[in-house]
Amino acid sequence: MMGKEARNRTELSGKLTNVLDARSLTGSHKRLAALLSEGMHVLDVGCGTGAITRGIAEAVGPSGRVVGVDHNSSLIEKARSAHGDVPGLTFETGDVYALCYDGEFDIVTSARVLIWLSDPLKALLNMISAAKIGGRIVAADYNHEKIQWEPQPPASMLHFYDAYLRWRSDAGIDNRVADHLADMFERCGLREIYVTPQHEVMKRTDPDFSARIGIWADTASSRGPQMARDGYITEQEYLKAENEYREWMVQDAGMLSMYMLAVEGLRNSESIK
Repeated sequence: MMGKEARNRTELSGKLTNVLDARSLTGSHKRLAALLSEGMHVLDVGCGTGAITRGIAEAVGPSGRVVGVDHNSSLIEKARSAHGDVPGLTFETGDVYALCYDGEFDIVTSARVLIWLSDPLKALLNMISAAKIGGRIVAADYNHEKIQWEPQPPASMLHFYDAYLRWRSDAGIDNRVADHLADMFERCGLREIYVTPQHEVMKRTDPDFSARIGIWADTASSRGPQMARDGYITEQEYLKAENEYREWMVQDAGMLSMYMLAVEGLRNSESIK
């Protein structure tokens, strides 16, 4: 039941789909970008609309192979439409809990995916199985409980955010998964495990500050109706949170820091399957 509820809460809609399109390999998955080289075979799990996946394909070149997988068929169609002409790049609809690949990839990666799963360990095991012996698993994800705003946003947004975390955790989703990844990698038998901080820090002096800090206004707009349906917030509350946060963005916002870690490890013959 928890797994089904988590899956329902994962579905993206509204303004949040624009966030996926705005991401890039070098801006949104920096540790992975540093690991890629010509000719690699890479699996991108939870690829969304394929913006990061395209960057992966360009990095490994036409001699490489890149597969983007997502359970949302609408996002996969968008990815194919936008990036389907890139050599060596394909997109498939697939389930992270039932990946159909066995020892095929030099790198298997995910970004901002495990934080939406009720059983991230099971997903990680499937990712490991898709990697070659000696292949690398790279997962980048958040601890949503370590978010920092300066100054604090309006009380309506803080109320929304608290409800948002409860809405997620009640479905069995780990809001602190970033800080649990290294332990999961170790439990799965991966070796040479490294943790790289990848915190997303947005400052008013950044040229794209307004677009990036607006993620939580977009979250209130897009997740609010889902949360209201599930009884965690009212329509009036999430609309107030969005509107007052947008005003705060223009008038007062100085900084937002979202805590993110990139964790990597190598598969060996003893890794759990």
